Amino acid sequence: MVEAPGDFMFTAVPIFIGIIFIIVVGFFIFAIINGISTWSKNNNQPRLNANAKVVTKRTSIHGGGETNAHNSYYVTFEFESGDRQELHVNGSEYGQLVEGDEGELQFQGTRYLGFTRYRYKEK
Repeated sequence: MVEAPGDFMFTAVPIFIGIIFIIVVGFFIFAIINGISTWSKNNNQPRLNANAKVVTKRTSIHGGGETNAHNSYYVTFEFESGDRQELHVNGSEYGQLVEGDEGELQFQGTRYLGFTRYRYKEK
């Protein structure tokens, strides 16, 4: 028996759509597991206070166009040892931190907890 030309579309398209669906669901599952893993690792780290200096700030914008834009804010801190660590901060913290600020950084793993600026007396 010879298949009609349209029969191929009725078998191939559902398979193709199923594969795309599995890929999309797999991506979301991977993102959720990755987020839970990072959250768990941070919870298992000690809360640390360290002398640090704000060396740079950056933003990352996602979306826009026909979707809502989302801003992510990052600040890089340099410790007395010369090591640097970039941490994700919220918008209000980002606005209050200035490159060159020195103070005490509170963090837990890759989680930013706060920054207390040193107050210097003018001479």
